[in-house]
Amino acid sequence: MATFSISDFYTPAIFTLVTVLIYQYILYPAIFSPLSKIPKAHWSCSISPAWILWARFKSRENRTLHAAHQQHGPVVRVGPNELSVNSIEGVKTIYQGGFEKHKWYSLFDNYGVPCTFSSLPQTHHSLRKRWVSHVYSKSHITTSPALTLQSSTILNKHLLPLIQASTHATQEPHGVDVHSLFCAAAMDFISAYCFGMPRCADFIRRNAYREHWLTLYATRKGYGFFAQELPRLSKVLSILGIKLTPSWVDAANRELEAWCKERSDATIRFLEREERGEENSVVDTADDPVVVRALLAGIEKEFRTSGEESLVYQTAIQQRDLSVASEIFDHVLAGQETTGVALTYLSYHLSQSLNLQRELREELLTLKPNMRLDRDGKVKHPDSKQLDSLPVLHAVIMETVRRYAPAGGPEPRITPKSSTTRIGPYEVPGGVRVSASAYNIHRDESAFPDPEKWDHTRWLQSRATAEVEGSNEYEGKNGINRHFWGFSSGGRMCLGSNFAMHDMKLIIAAIYTNYTSHIVDDEGIEPTDAYTGHPKSNSLYLRFERVVED
Repeated sequence: MATFSISDFYTPAIFTLVTVLIYQYILYPAIFSPLSKIPKAHWSCSISPAWILWARFKSRENRTLHAAHQQHGPVVRVGPNELSVNSIEGVKTIYQGGFEKHKWYSLFDNYGVPCTFSSLPQTHHSLRKRWVSHVYSKSHITTSPALTLQSSTILNKHLLPLIQASTHATQEPHGVDVHSLFCAAAMDFISAYCFGMPRCADFIRRNAYREHWLTLYATRKGYGFFAQELPRLSKVLSILGIKLTPSWVDAANRELEAWCKERSDATIRFLEREERGEENSVVDTADDPVVVRALLAGIEKEFRTSGEESLVYQTAIQQRDLSVASEIFDHVLAGQETTGVALTYLSYHLSQSLNLQRELREELLTLKPNMRLDRDGKVKHPDSKQLDSLPVLHAVIMETVRRYAPAGGPEPRITPKSSTTRIGPYEVPGGVRVSASAYNIHRDESAFPDPEKWDHTRWLQSRATAEVEGSNEYEGKNGINRHFWGFSSGGRMCLGSNFAMHDMKLIIAAIYTNYTSHIVDDEGIEPTDAYTGHPKSNSLYLRFERVVED
């Protein structure tokens, strides 16, 4: 009679298991997967995400992907289930094709609830976006009485007095850290628009607290890798008592969130009292909390329309105050950083050329009214449409955002699971992580010759060519505007792009109509390689001099 040992049972089982694992994790992704036809950035990318994860961990993802695309082409496999795309056609397919966001964005949930930016399903995003998109539209930005009054207050009472004070003899050697200052200005603009002037951050004048806040923010930014890229591992280790994110990072996050929530809650309470007639209406005044007002109206309308059937009932409706705070927190964090960084690099390049400053000032003086300081040290608010149309001002801002792309990192999406998608010459199955980045799109030499060079004249030349040919600047395979991706594209492009452009133009116009700038210390001006980049030193010191009237 035959006898069976334990090994007779386990050996075939183990062999079968090993064979299945080898097929699933090595043979299939490397040989049989549809992605196997796509060039690999590294030999290991078909079987492991370690190569791209290491690049992200070491904060060199952008330049690593750029090198990969230069070597392997516009579509590159960077992981077993991940592609990097660097072509305008690919961008159109992914970002205008309604691809859902990757769970990577969940890190941007605040207070435990999503905001527009972090909403993964397209339907949820579209719903939230409708609540505030009108107050960020170009037409609203250029005609808003509240924003005009807020801007005038911030420029005339906060920013310009500080710059003027820096020119006094007592302030030698006259160095102003404009990176900190421009982040402060951007924060004051966006927080005033969200909360109204009484609850504006006032970072321009509150220098000590501003530096503390920026330190907290830098701490928050620097430790998102494990939670964002390895969330399961982070959760398992956390349960076991091993925290990959230091406790002091959590403390910094809590303080930043508390700072925003205090202002958000105070704004909501004020608007509730205003609605009951207990406060005078501040609509269309500097005190108007434009964004919070729009959010509350949108949430209330959604509840009246859909009730408990609403897609966002459990979050935005049942947790209204937290949802408002989450949305505003995203707006103020993104607004202060990206605008602040862009203004820093713009002023850096302007400071290297007095001739360019002179050319810009001559253009700014054509505004009616222009922004020349009067005898009381005040400037008039220019016509917003005229300001927007100035070609040199527009060119220097566009080139700065192109070259430095403050939000230049990859924007991950997921290919639709119901079907395959054609990206370039490849058929990509559903459920694949795909990304493009402004950093790489803006280095396409067919559109931007010598892409590492900051050259604002490329935008002036494009505009002049379009005028001569009677064409649109966006037309043509290599049209310069067609390749500009500083604010992303499609239905999920940057909500605050019009606000950011308006603020940058207004701030630069106010300063360079009246002052020249000169570099004092630019050590560490090189940009970091991250999803949102900034100067490595987090500083740039400039000296301002008052323009002598002709």
